[in-house]
Amino acid sequence: MKDKFQLTQKENIFLAKRNIVDSIWKSANLEGINITFPETNAIYEKLKVKEVDISEVNTILNLKHAWKEILSTIDEELNLEYICKIHNEVAKDEALTWGKLRTGTVGISGTNYIPKIPEKKEVEEQLEKIKSVSPNTMRCMQLMLYLMKSQLFWDGNKRTAMLIANKEMIKNGNGIISIPIENITEFNELLSRYYTYNETEKLVDFIYTKAISGINY
Repeated sequence: MKDKFQLTQKENIFLAKRNIVDSIWKSANLEGINITFPETNAIYEKLKVKEVDISEVNTILNLKHAWKEILSTIDEELNLEYICKIHNEVAKDEALTWGKLRTGTVGISGTNYIPKIPEKKEVEEQLEKIKSVSPNTMRCMQLMLYLMKSQLFWDGNKRTAMLIANKEMIKNGNGIISIPIENITEFNELLSRYYTYNETEKLVDFIYTKAISGINY
């Protein structure tokens, strides 16, 4: 597997900014929030939207703030402290705590897999190990899947994981990861098998072929 896109960082930041509302819309729907693109765009622009729950509005605005933080710190070193900083934006006023590692047990819908309570040292060691993966697109996919499966936080793990992966994708000019609305069910089925059986081949292939966008010249 090779990097699907090889852009300059400037080109990739342009791509991310141009598609930021689309990315937020897809991320929200991935979390089961049934919201339209026009509604997402209106919330992003701070317009009033009828019949959208206040918690859903908060999710969209948190993603907006998290994306802005990502794009303003694109060259910042990726470590656990940085991941916690992004989660602080993603899950503010939503999770039990935000910006801090989970301290209790959680379950995941659709699987009997129970992620262990995260320990700072173990997480840092795993992040360091992932740094050696190449090419960068594969490293970002593995990073995203590790963060999703380990469930470091009480809530907002998928959103945080995708944002962190995209930070590293954009930094290196490899495009944007986002799950197309029409493929969310397929992605969730593959993700559930990854949680339960640690199956990665089909999931990685799905992300690579269907969920990475860039600029074609």
